[in-house]
Amino acid sequence: MAGNDWINSYLEAILDVGPGIGDAKSSLLLRERGHFSPTRYFVEEVITGFDETDLHRAWVRAAATRGPRERNTRLENMCWRIWNLARKKKQLEGEEAQRKAKRRLEHERGRKEATADMSEDLSEGEKGDLPGDVSAHGDSTKGRMPRISSVDVMEYLANQLKEKKLYIVLISLHGLIRGENMELGRDSDTGGQVKYVVELARALGTMPGVYRVDLLTRQVSAPDVDWSYAEPTEMLSPRTKETSMQELGESSGAYIIRIPFGPKDKYIPKELLWPHIPEFVDHALSHIRQMSKVLGEQIGGGQPVWPVAIHGHYADAGDSAALLSGVLNVPMLFTGHSLGRDKLEQLLKQGRQSREEINTTYKIMRRIEAEELSLDASEIVITSTRQEIEEQWRLYDGFDPVLERKLRARIKRGVSCHGRFMPRMVVIPPGMEFHHIVPHGGDMDGDVERNEENPTSPDPPIWSEIMHFFSNPRKPMILALARPDPKKNITTLVKAFGECRPLRELANLTLIMGNRDSIDEMSGTNASVLLSVLKLIDKYDLYGQVAYPKHHKQCEVPDIYRLAAKTKGVFINPAFIEPFGLTLIEAAAHGLPVVATKNGGPVDIHRVLDNGLLVDPHDQQSIADALLKLVSDKQLWARCRHNGLKNIHLFSWPEHCKTYLSRIAMCKPRQPQWQRSDVEFENPERNSPGDSLRDIQDLSLNLKLSLDGEKSEGAGNGTLDNSLDIDDSVDRKSKLENAVLKLSKGATGGVEKASLMEKADQNVVGSGFPAMRMRKYIFVIAVDCDSVSDTSKIIRTIMEAAGKENPVGFILSTSLSISEVHSLLISGSISPLDFDAFICNSGSDVYYPISSSSEEGPALPFVVDLDYQSHIEYRWGGEGLRKTLVRWATSVNEKKGQTVAEDESRSTAHCYAFKVKDFELVPPIKELRKLMRIQALRCHVVYCQNSTTLNVIPVLASRAQALRYLYIRWGMELSNVIVFAGECGDTDYEGLLGGVHKTVILKGIGNNALKLHSNRSYPLEHVLSFDSPNILQAEGCCNEDVRVSLRKLGVIKE
Repeated sequence: MAGNDWINSYLEAILDVGPGIGDAKSSLLLRERGHFSPTRYFVEEVITGFDETDLHRAWVRAAATRGPRERNTRLENMCWRIWNLARKKKQLEGEEAQRKAKRRLEHERGRKEATADMSEDLSEGEKGDLPGDVSAHGDSTKGRMPRISSVDVMEYLANQLKEKKLYIVLISLHGLIRGENMELGRDSDTGGQVKYVVELARALGTMPGVYRVDLLTRQVSAPDVDWSYAEPTEMLSPRTKETSMQELGESSGAYIIRIPFGPKDKYIPKELLWPHIPEFVDHALSHIRQMSKVLGEQIGGGQPVWPVAIHGHYADAGDSAALLSGVLNVPMLFTGHSLGRDKLEQLLKQGRQSREEINTTYKIMRRIEAEELSLDASEIVITSTRQEIEEQWRLYDGFDPVLERKLRARIKRGVSCHGRFMPRMVVIPPGMEFHHIVPHGGDMDGDVERNEENPTSPDPPIWSEIMHFFSNPRKPMILALARPDPKKNITTLVKAFGECRPLRELANLTLIMGNRDSIDEMSGTNASVLLSVLKLIDKYDLYGQVAYPKHHKQCEVPDIYRLAAKTKGVFINPAFIEPFGLTLIEAAAHGLPVVATKNGGPVDIHRVLDNGLLVDPHDQQSIADALLKLVSDKQLWARCRHNGLKNIHLFSWPEHCKTYLSRIAMCKPRQPQWQRSDVEFENPERNSPGDSLRDIQDLSLNLKLSLDGEKSEGAGNGTLDNSLDIDDSVDRKSKLENAVLKLSKGATGGVEKASLMEKADQNVVGSGFPAMRMRKYIFVIAVDCDSVSDTSKIIRTIMEAAGKENPVGFILSTSLSISEVHSLLISGSISPLDFDAFICNSGSDVYYPISSSSEEGPALPFVVDLDYQSHIEYRWGGEGLRKTLVRWATSVNEKKGQTVAEDESRSTAHCYAFKVKDFELVPPIKELRKLMRIQALRCHVVYCQNSTTLNVIPVLASRAQALRYLYIRWGMELSNVIVFAGECGDTDYEGLLGGVHKTVILKGIGNNALKLHSNRSYPLEHVLSFDSPNILQAEGCCNEDVRVSLRKLGVIKE
């Protein structure tokens, strides 16, 4: 087994001790066990697959002990240590098996409930396809004509886009990203993903119909990294001169945009970026907003040109893309690259760490939640292989291949999915640039002759660095290119080579295992693998037959492939599992036949290229036989080389981008709903404190009079429920208007809609409407108090502390309905006109105040922003979601008494409210969220009002998102926003604290809400940066405490 070469010597040492250790010289521990056979124990308990590098180091110390008694004692201790570790591993495996079984049952139950809700009889297309029959797109491949994979369809969609001028945003946050001289392998965050996203952006920028591509990443100004990573903008120049002719304007092309967020002057790993994601989102939103204006002036006829899609790469960027797409109302794409649940399972299988230890080290639960959110928000999930869909994505609550097929069958038949949604899984293999590759066609002798004739073209330096290892450099080269990671299975390759004499006589072996200065400076795992390789080289006396250079540059990798091809060699990837296998495509492009693992992506690559052999990575003999066959059979070698070169164009970047853009073309176009004339991006001068959003008229604002927050009976029924569906926006707006025109409870008489609309318009004209950009500061009161009286008191305190010297605007952000807000203001003698906006129902509704006269009777002095509701409408489950929630409440009540009850008086078209009598008896947020996701229902669940209320709102709605919407809609500067919050609050509390805005935490407020956060998937520290300079804690909640905090923030002067 890879990494366990010390086992043989360990076994020999135990055999030296003897079959029994029951004599007087034995340790007390073993004498207490009675007769003990260490040999039998070792074979039965240890050699079954344990791989612990620290055990190897313990054995080295034990073997170095000279005295037999001390040596035996150390061996005994080591044996017991292995037993304890093995027992721990089995315990963890048992616990994980129980979790898997529970998850499988939950998915089956959720699938049954979802199917039961969809009452119409299932068609044959919805029934019983086996997992193996699922295509890359989630459909059965039996008896069904290909659709999007059809060349004609893709060509048609690509041609449709040629006349467009698209703006595409890609996001990849971690690692060091630049266009040239990428430092791949510098650290675990700067790997294949970095190269992929850069080349994707570059290739998309040259495609017909694409005007601009922005690749957003983190700006790094740390002293230990190159200065180029601090440059705000870097243009990605096209690889070929032909594509440069497609330039359309001064802002066209592909660019790396580096956004500053996180600790300044410090390069941190991706696990520590989570608390800073909101800051990135705010800055990225500002960039996209400004770029949309610039592009609008260049190609949009004065109208903003919003991104046609936002594509997140990896979990952190997926989380960011979900928030950005929700605010901008544009389609989202997602590529996972590697998935958290799969990594968690692999780490648990190793048995080295518990789930809690893994979460502490890798922040794995935060990563998984980000991936689940990406599934909730994405229209398309792009994968490299079918294996990723069938074995990795199906581990997630938000994706079920069986339920996905049922939903798609219903959509094709035009049947309601009852508010259920599933993202579209699409296999698009990564592309490559081949224009610079000239496959070598000669042999070593021919090259020597040509070099003698043309001495001006010397061999690349890396060739000599490799060749000096070999006693006979003319033999074919077996090339492996992988970092020294146990998963890459390099030690098994070295064993296969060392133990196969015919292979050793015919070929050399080259191992490119990253870059290193000193083995002692390498990580423990990588150092262990490298030491094992070096020991195997010594064991099999492979000196002169194996090359393992210490350094190579990324730009030298093509030269290494060329050298292997020139010697008529073979490329091998023996990894235990390979998610995709980009190196296999690179090798094929240079004319190298391949031997690759049969687990994962290489299967799909081999199906297309047919340029080598697949092997079982655990079968050492199989690896040796495959290599020997390709090296010795020249006809087979030539045929594999020919096949690879003939088919390699299918993995080119143009082919990749053509498929990519055809998928984007299938998404329903979405963008911000309002017209360009509604928004002025330039900030006018702030003339006086009286300049406010109530002093600016905006007649085109899509606002209607709200009498109550009550829901409409016909709204949100979720009839067409997929990313490919086309909603009737006019009908939806009509429904929303009906919803907000419902009379409040107890109102008398019926009011004609037309007259109400007329009055609403008159109020709009008379009072003027929002321009929050006119405010110097915006105070957002988002304090979740235990009582209404406390809330009104804090509101007055903050307003008094603001004073009159600054043009300050106020926004109330709360879980209350608009009717409750109105009652709150009346009880506290506060005028609604003192506020610029109200974010209600945990962020599912945005209202603005208007002046109202007494003759309007029961009308509340607010209007609702229907454009905001159009934004958050995406994937809202409507009535299907409500029925599922009611059924869930009924099941909870049957088990634990009357605990949860639907609150129809507080519910609205986009917020389903439930009363909670005993919080201890209801499931935590993570369980309820899981239940909804398993049934393909996408929503945001919030426990609020000191655990007495449950609000269920659209998945991309929240109080934090509503603030970002107001920034995009009205141009209010987020950096001038001060959010007031308590020490704790509703379960959406964490979203209020992060970002570029300032936060004042009022001491002693909201502590009773701590219980809401007691059963989280991950601690608040994983997502909040409490040492941020933007977060300030007030000493109390009185007027002077607030003013002191505002002085520290520079909002008010001394």
